[in-house]
Amino acid sequence: MLAAVIVILLAAVLTCGREPGVTLEFGMIAGSNWDVANADSCVIIDKAIEKFEKNNPGVKVHYYSGIPKDDYSEWLTRKMLKGEMPDVFMTLSNDFDKMVSLGMLENLDDLIQADTTFDSERYFSTALAYGEREGHQYALPFETVPTLMFVNKTLLNKEGFAVPENDWTWDNLTRICERVTKDTDGDGKIDQFGTYNYDWTEALYSNGGQLFDEDGKKCYLNSANVAEAVKFVESLNAFNDGEKVTQEDFDGGKVAFMPLSFAEYRTYKSYPYKIKKYINFQWDCITLPAGPNGSNVSEVNSLLIGISEKSRHKQLAWEFLKTLTYDEEIQLNIFRNSQGASVLKTVTGSKEAEEILKRDTEEGDKIIDNELLSKVIENGMVTPRFAQYEDALAMAEGEVLKIYEDEKNVDSSLKIAKITLEHFLSQ
Repeated sequence: MLAAVIVILLAAVLTCGREPGVTLEFGMIAGSNWDVANADSCVIIDKAIEKFEKNNPGVKVHYYSGIPKDDYSEWLTRKMLKGEMPDVFMTLSNDFDKMVSLGMLENLDDLIQADTTFDSERYFSTALAYGEREGHQYALPFETVPTLMFVNKTLLNKEGFAVPENDWTWDNLTRICERVTKDTDGDGKIDQFGTYNYDWTEALYSNGGQLFDEDGKKCYLNSANVAEAVKFVESLNAFNDGEKVTQEDFDGGKVAFMPLSFAEYRTYKSYPYKIKKYINFQWDCITLPAGPNGSNVSEVNSLLIGISEKSRHKQLAWEFLKTLTYDEEIQLNIFRNSQGASVLKTVTGSKEAEEILKRDTEEGDKIIDNELLSKVIENGMVTPRFAQYEDALAMAEGEVLKIYEDEKNVDSSLKIAKITLEHFLSQ
């Protein structure tokens, strides 16, 4: 009799907190968050669910599939209005601040502090910061993607240049662009270019600057770092002699440099996508060039996952959130079945991840080694995500575009634009 009681008590202890019979609802986007082709978007989630359900007998996870990224925000809002929020859900970067302010996301601080098995230092600091707001953690990163510089190695070699090292500078970029920008067919028009889509914001981040503070209260559009970035890109564009550079120019092998996300690099580095793009030249990825007041830094984006503030199963939701974002086995599948990088330092720096990145790489192409990838992510720039950020950024970009198109004075125009931006932010 005593033995039977002990067995019953042990069973109760072992199942405590597992809430058998519970179904957790999970909200996720279909396809890739990075706007590239991805046929395996559900594979990582399915494997995580399988592992979670095995560790939590009697608990099931149900997810809503087939929701495109463009429709996801609206779908999630409808769920909130109906009181049907998923227990755990992906959070797009543009929605994060709104979700925090509306109380849609659970503050994870207490769950983190109570979990002795959890160490936030295992995440890349930039990825973890993506889910923070005013010193509190509201979401954890699932996948991260830095920006890199896409290099047409064939064109550079033809013009007598090697691919720059990862500590290169604006001066290096200027020297190369000046040499490679030319009329190659003798028709009097420039048809080979230095850069495509290299924006003043990318130059700004690598020059140690930023546009706004975290709360969106201050605008730094007229700072010296911004002015230097705007003038630098203006000087690069001047080499083109008025010719507009297009994506087709780069795809045709006529442009030396183009910034792109790590997700694009991975997508088009592998078969069959590389058959469709960049077929006539070899290419590599390196860091963005450092400005005089900065370093080889670029923007880092992360896909977040959070817990609904209304969830009735928060401990289970926390365990599932950890399975998705903190489990090394699951995180390694980011390299296998997606185009980004793991948010865990040990996974992105592992030999297994390095071997995965080597697949489908042609002889002569340089591999982004783990050390470089980890450095780019850890030292990257995390832009603010206050409610008005996207609109404010679009306004700033519009003002700078006017400077370029109308050949306005950079310093005075930025001062005026700053006043316009600050008025918008104060509303």
